[in-house]
Amino acid sequence: MSIVTALQMVSVPNVADNLAMVERQLADLARTTRLVVLPECFAYFGGKDREQLGVAETFGSGPIQDALKALCKKYGVWMVTGTFPILSSNPERFGAACLVIDDQGQVRARYDKMHMFDVQVADATGTYLESATTVGGPGPAVIDTPFGRVGVAVCYDVRFAELFAWYRQQQVNVLVLPAAFTARTGEAHWEVLCRARAIEGQCYLVAANQGGVHANGRETWGHSMIVDPWGQVLEELGLGEGSISASLDHKLTEAVRERMPLDTHRRFAIVPPKES
Repeated sequence: MSIVTALQMVSVPNVADNLAMVERQLADLARTTRLVVLPECFAYFGGKDREQLGVAETFGSGPIQDALKALCKKYGVWMVTGTFPILSSNPERFGAACLVIDDQGQVRARYDKMHMFDVQVADATGTYLESATTVGGPGPAVIDTPFGRVGVAVCYDVRFAELFAWYRQQQVNVLVLPAAFTARTGEAHWEVLCRARAIEGQCYLVAANQGGVHANGRETWGHSMIVDPWGQVLEELGLGEGSISASLDHKLTEAVRERMPLDTHRRFAIVPPKES
């Protein structure tokens, strides 16, 4: 039986403490075939955005990556790592990288958050300018796993339906969404966006969010959730550290797609951007 799990965190601006938080949650999970999804900015959150450059690593090597690979092997899980900073060609900006690591500690895929959160929000932070420190990723990522065909998106990406339409064309049957939704935007839009993307994709969606008040006063919404292909919320968490899990039933996915064959009705094709 395939199980998916979303870990919810209230990450702090200390890598070692956040890695310990991840392991604490992994140790509490039952030993079974499992895909674990971490939230966005899991490794460092709650400080100044530019401080993440101080913990950014070269892709393929570094203490964060080494620790995650070791955890996957130790606990026998596949992991979607949320995001953490990877050095880019621009010394002033990093990539918000999300890796898919298998249960042998091997990296199977990398996705860098594509859409930058440059917005105004009516909260204590007010102005968010993610592009000042983060380089947007080049394109989508699809990976075949023992849990199905997985498509990766991160937080603000969920507002861009064309990305998820492309994943549907690729026959993805599990979407993973690490996130750090603000409390204000989360209250308004988190559930409806998560359910909409599962309904449009006729697939499972596993959304792992940050959930609480962080060291810099930033508030994140929490409410990590797992949604089925019919748009039903199978599991949801409130605020604070914790986890939720659900079983995947790909026969349900097949049945939903057979009863409502969107692929044969679709009139538009979505083409992802070319790498620059």
